[in-house]
Amino acid sequence: MVKPSKARISSSRARAARSAAEFSDAPETGADTGLNLADHFLIAMPSMLDPVFGGTVVYLCEHNDNGALGVIINKPTDMTMDVLLERIELDPEYALGAASVDKKPVMFGGPVQVERGFVLHSPHGGFSSMLPVNEEIALTTSKDVLEAVASGDGPRRLLVSLGCCGWSAGQLEEEIAHNGWLTVRADPHIIFDLPVEQRFFAAMKLLGIDPMMLTGDVGHA
Repeated sequence: MVKPSKARISSSRARAARSAAEFSDAPETGADTGLNLADHFLIAMPSMLDPVFGGTVVYLCEHNDNGALGVIINKPTDMTMDVLLERIELDPEYALGAASVDKKPVMFGGPVQVERGFVLHSPHGGFSSMLPVNEEIALTTSKDVLEAVASGDGPRRLLVSLGCCGWSAGQLEEEIAHNGWLTVRADPHIIFDLPVEQRFFAAMKLLGIDPMMLTGDVGHA
């Protein structure tokens, strides 16, 4: 399973990942190399009894020869967006304007760097620590993305998490080979639009699988 001490990704992304309650301010650059399963969902198999990852869907933001980084999208904390903005000293009265967004839950993104913030969002401007994953989703770890949200000029769609998931080189491939995860190309609608409790089932349906029929012996996709 994910080992925080061994989580390694490309050096530029590792620096970008160092920024929740705290967000980094430094710009990050770098190139992706090697095997890349970014922009896929990792869906935990029933055989995964780990209390952190059981029943989870992870959105994989980066995957290459050095490892992988992702964010759990269906494990809410008891913190909402308005509380998070207060904690990082952004006035919620400026923020968002709609209770439906103010009260969105902040996700538990994973056991790595749990004091840091990781924001999945629709591409919007250029934030200082932003990793574009595809044309519809980017990952930002710098505070300026929430400053934009608070000023009313933020991304139209976003998911905020504390912490992330990290795998060292070859670790994720090994877990998939041992039937720990199903994989499928991600759908932004599931990340940004569906209620949290529907995301696991919706991700499974992308594979044409009824979750109620799934057992721990099913192979990976």
